[in-house]
Amino acid sequence: MAIERTDIAYGSDVFNERAMREYLAKDTAEALLHTMRDHTPLDPSIANEVAHALKQWGMDRGATHFTHWFQPLTGSTAEKHDAFFEPAGMAETLARFSGKNLIMGEPDASSFPSGGLRRTFEARGYTAWDVTSPIFIKRHSNGATLCIPTVFCSYTGEVLDKKTPLLRSMQALDRAVRKLMACFGEPDGHVTVTLGAEQEYFLVDRALWLRRPDLVQCGRTLFGASPARTQQLEDHYFGSIKPRVLAFMEDVERELWRLGIPAKTRHNETAPAQFEMAPMFEELNLAVDHNMLIMETLRNVAERHGFVCLLHEKPYAGVNGSGKHNNWSVAYNGKNLLEPGGNPQENAIFLAVLASVIRAIDLHADILRATTATLGNESRLGALEAPPAIISIFVGDDLAKVLQRIEEGTVSTAGDGKARKLRIGVDTLPPLPRDATDRNRTSPFAFTGNKFEFRAPGASQNCSGVCMVLNTIVAESMEVLAEAIGKVPKRRFHEGLGKVLRAVLKDHKRVIFNGDGYSEEWVREAARRGLPNLRTVPEALEPQIAEQNLALFESQGVLMPTEMHSRHDVFVADFERKVRLEGKVALEIARGMIVPVVAHEVAGLAQALSTMERVGLTAGSRCMRETAEALGAGLEALHERCATLETTLAGTDSRAIQSAMADLRTVVDGLETRVDDARWPLPKYRDLLAVH
Repeated sequence: MAIERTDIAYGSDVFNERAMREYLAKDTAEALLHTMRDHTPLDPSIANEVAHALKQWGMDRGATHFTHWFQPLTGSTAEKHDAFFEPAGMAETLARFSGKNLIMGEPDASSFPSGGLRRTFEARGYTAWDVTSPIFIKRHSNGATLCIPTVFCSYTGEVLDKKTPLLRSMQALDRAVRKLMACFGEPDGHVTVTLGAEQEYFLVDRALWLRRPDLVQCGRTLFGASPARTQQLEDHYFGSIKPRVLAFMEDVERELWRLGIPAKTRHNETAPAQFEMAPMFEELNLAVDHNMLIMETLRNVAERHGFVCLLHEKPYAGVNGSGKHNNWSVAYNGKNLLEPGGNPQENAIFLAVLASVIRAIDLHADILRATTATLGNESRLGALEAPPAIISIFVGDDLAKVLQRIEEGTVSTAGDGKARKLRIGVDTLPPLPRDATDRNRTSPFAFTGNKFEFRAPGASQNCSGVCMVLNTIVAESMEVLAEAIGKVPKRRFHEGLGKVLRAVLKDHKRVIFNGDGYSEEWVREAARRGLPNLRTVPEALEPQIAEQNLALFESQGVLMPTEMHSRHDVFVADFERKVRLEGKVALEIARGMIVPVVAHEVAGLAQALSTMERVGLTAGSRCMRETAEALGAGLEALHERCATLETTLAGTDSRAIQSAMADLRTVVDGLETRVDDARWPLPKYRDLLAVH
């Protein structure tokens, strides 16, 4: 039953190849498919025909409006809906949708973050159809909207979104891969960058969420004493999914399948009330779009089930946070270049690609770290399940031995124990099964058999920024290796290739680390190796405007220096605004909700003590007096910490605000354990984490 209905529904709200062939003339469908598959420019002569078909297809599925769906620097998506219907006389309308409507839109560019590229009186901006990402229908309670994935730029051409640099970085990597493959005599072919994004999230009952101003306004709890039980019994991870949660997950999957999103995995995560879903691997641009839709679908469906979906990286202190593991790989002519392969030619290519990645991560760890620098992620990295802020590569023991052999340039002949010269491309790698490496949960960038898993990105992040940087730095390294390999004489190719790889490994092996990334020993060792440890958001964002990184992104045609500076300004401002918002909300809760309750509790205890003394009752008075004194002292401390926070909020030092908030939280969380449970105004962790 379910399989048949799923097969019919899958992709039914996507203008896919099946829909194109049904609604378009054969030649037009072929031309559009060619553009989508080969990333060639759209033939303008077919725009009106495609627009007419889209209008008909959308209206047949209940759509009354269309929108250009884009990804501004807010980190979310944006859309402006226009109706298909236009007046056509008295009380009459016509449904119209032209090629111009399809290809280009004009939202207000000054109302989105631009880092100074757009000012209030410079409002014009443009959206342009990204033909490589399929058009889809977004359904809501009273209808549906036809969504056209687009890029977003200013009137003067500067990039204002996250998709355009991603597409540019994919082009840069495409060029670099072709250059590298040409060194090995491979025929010109098709480059595919793939991504599988694992999405973690929390669920909380909506009724409790509404009683927590911090969750409502900030996405995380600013106060909350740790309950007796959280995740220490290790019984939630992969546990049986509760019926109400499973019903929610099933509804999410049905919504995603209609959008052609291959939702594959669902399970309980480590922390109570924490869960994960993951789709199958897809081409990078589409995977990014789909992950944005996954997050939106999780939030929307949760509300229908009486939940709120929390995508904040650290909604609760003291339990695991939520990440979004980016599983990245690149293929050439359908062959995964991160698959070791079974013959000398494939081995040699794999090692060259691997060396390119190692070099890229070592040289540009700072800019890769910058992609994960958000306020929410700051409190997650390096804690519990999350990797540290130090960017390193895990390759596993078997591959580490291979790399050591390459660096040394020798290999022992089986049986005789004698060393002979290693020739890359002649000597094959030892058999490496797909799961040749263990999984190192403490490594931010781990080789997992045929891909790299970047574990540092946070749950709420758009994957585009992370992958844009990864594509760009790997492209630059591949070009460097391709130039070096290209100088090797053909008659001594294998020997020359070995020298190139040895030089790369010798210069960049410091970034390889297979041990415990949580240990203090690694922090000291990383410092000795000279690896950056950018712990805070402000220091982690600084590399975005370092001269060498500005030059790198300009040389690869991904971002111009002005665009890099604008992004840095946007991300710094976003961090500072969110810190200030959290500080204001914390102050409002403390003064408006906590102080009155504690004061009332102290006054009640004082009155009770006075009555007991008047009637001569002594039993229990000591306990009540000590409790009253502790609450009174806490009330005084609360008053002082609120005053300190208020003072810091009047300044511009974000770190001072965060420090004052932390001090205030210590007092509030201590009072929570002493105040009458029935009077405490905020739902406690034990209730928030108990999802039934």
